[in-house]
Amino acid sequence: PLNIDVSLCETGDYEQIETEIAKGCKVLYLETPTNPTIKITDIERLSIAAKKVGEYFVENDIELVYGGANVGLMKIVADEVLAGGKKVVGIMPHLLLEKEVEHKGITELIAVDTMSERKEIMSNISDGFIALPGGLGTLDELSEIFIYNQLRISDKPIGLLNTCGYYDNLLKFIDSGVTYGFIRPEHRQNIIADDNIENLIKRMYSYEPVVMGKWIKDIKMESN
Repeated sequence: PLNIDVSLCETGDYEQIETEIAKGCKVLYLETPTNPTIKITDIERLSIAAKKVGEYFVENDIELVYGGANVGLMKIVADEVLAGGKKVVGIMPHLLLEKEVEHKGITELIAVDTMSERKEIMSNISDGFIALPGGLGTLDELSEIFIYNQLRISDKPIGLLNTCGYYDNLLKFIDSGVTYGFIRPEHRQNIIADDNIENLIKRMYSYEPVVMGKWIKDIKMESN
C-alpha cells in the first residue's frame, strides 16, 4: 500500500491522490468514513496516463497518428483527441480491418496491404514517436524506429511514456547492450523516457540526432 494522507480522500482531493499514486503505481486501498474503499490499480493508472496524453495533444494542438484500433490505451488517447476536436489518423492493414477492430470514429483511416506498409506510412507522416505501455506490436514498432534512428533513416525523436516504470526493464536491456558494446552510448541517449507526458514532449522538442559519420568511423576504428 502507498503512504497517502487519508485526509485527501475525506476532502475529495482526487487529483492529489493521482499524483501520489503516480509515484508508486501500486494497488491502493484507503478506508474513510466518507469513502469506504478506494482502489486504483496499475491498469487504471495506465488508462489515466493515456487520457492525459490525449488531453495534452488537444491543449497543444497536436494531431494523432496511430494504428487505428478501437481497443487498448491508444483508443483512450484517440477518443480524447477526437473529443477535443483534433485530427486523428489511423493506419490499418486489411487483415485487421477484416476483424473489425478499427476505430470507426476517427478523422481518417488509411487501409494498407501489410504491417510493413503500415509502419512505413506511420513513420513518414509523423513528426515524432511516443510509445505508451504496450505488447509485442509496440515492441516491434519501437525496434524498427530505433533502427531508423540509428541509421539516420529517420531523425525524428522517440519517446517512451514510462508510466508505472513499464519500460524500466526494456531500458535495462538497452543499457546492457551498451555495457557489452552492442549498442552505442549515443544511440542509447537518443531514447527519451519519462513518466510525465508534458516533460516527455518538451525533451523530444529538444532532441538532436547523432551524426552518423562519427559513430560509423568509431566502429571501424574499434574493429581494427
